[in-house]
Amino acid sequence: MKKLLLIGIDTRSMLNSALKLDFEIFSTSYFSSSDTPQIKNQKIILNEQENQSCGIFEDQFNSENILEISKDYLDEVDYIIPISGISPSDFSNKHKKKILGTKDVENIEDKYRFYKKIKDEFLTPKTFYITDIDEAIEINGNYEDLQFILKPIKGSGGYDINLLNNETEYEFSEGEYILQEYVSGINVSSSLLASESDAKTIINTRLLTQHDFEANNCFIYAGNILPLTNESIMADVNDIDEINAKMEITSEKLAHKFNLLGSNGVDYILNENGLYVIEINPRIQGTFECVEKSLGINMLDAHIKACQGEIINIPKPKCYSYKKIIYSPNRNKFEKIDLNNIYDLPHVGSITEKSEPLLTIIDKDSDFEKLYKKVELTTQKVQNAARKSQLDVK
Repeated sequence: MKKLLLIGIDTRSMLNSALKLDFEIFSTSYFSSSDTPQIKNQKIILNEQENQSCGIFEDQFNSENILEISKDYLDEVDYIIPISGISPSDFSNKHKKKILGTKDVENIEDKYRFYKKIKDEFLTPKTFYITDIDEAIEINGNYEDLQFILKPIKGSGGYDINLLNNETEYEFSEGEYILQEYVSGINVSSSLLASESDAKTIINTRLLTQHDFEANNCFIYAGNILPLTNESIMADVNDIDEINAKMEITSEKLAHKFNLLGSNGVDYILNENGLYVIEINPRIQGTFECVEKSLGINMLDAHIKACQGEIINIPKPKCYSYKKIIYSPNRNKFEKIDLNNIYDLPHVGSITEKSEPLLTIIDKDSDFEKLYKKVELTTQKVQNAARKSQLDVK
């Protein structure tokens, strides 16, 4: 039996799918929620304990730590699937050969190099490489009709993205940055499968950030709704069929241009000017479970088969599926919540800090309005439970 390693920030959803396949499974992750399957070959960095804080993810997470604890697994397994938080570029050449998925990601993960590769072929926000905040302010002053955001040149999940304005002071942390034209509009995304010779869009989704829920300037990823329809896009659009078709064509062109392999995602912003390409996520995406629920497929199996040359027949969506990440409204000690549509659950008694990911709601329904109401009701119940278990602020 071949040996397969899943490695990344959180392997829970992939583990559930992997355990249905004919592999000996290995897993290393940063998080280990209480609903993560327990397997023989498993290593976890964050050891959640009663009355102990889970800390601040941005301050504590480092991909090098996951690679370090995975050293013996990397040598032992036949295949490796990196998930969010780990880049194929992080692996040695010996181990990189074992990766199932897109391996050459330098022109994708480097957002400025990505911009230069696509700017003459696709609609994309104006983007500049910058070395300090003074340069950003100077560029901002030269384009009085545009608004800009600061982004790390590498990164995912919408972390450390800031709207540039005259009222806020910024400090450059370590690393490189881009200054990118801020395009207002609707966040949408394509999920696609790619083999060495072909590419096929699986499904398009409404991509959600904290900005969608709180009308703030926070762009951290908060979930998805799929498939993309007049209802699920949650905005007034003229021709959803045309939007879906354009997304499919564009995503498949990008897949060929960047030699994508396996399951990958393309993020867009849609407004009256058209469909702006924002970035490619060259790995299995956060829509993983939603796709499985809506299409009735094993997404990990589909990813592996695409990497080995076969793109599965993609069924039509059977229902809507909605994923919503709940970020903790306060500092609280987690107590059991009796709901059947919540996942990524903290260990009972562990402490989640304010604004850190608390848990994930995932649900499905053939009726979009019913689904939306179910998820909103669950959101209220989770937030009420968090308030009841609130701790004094440190």
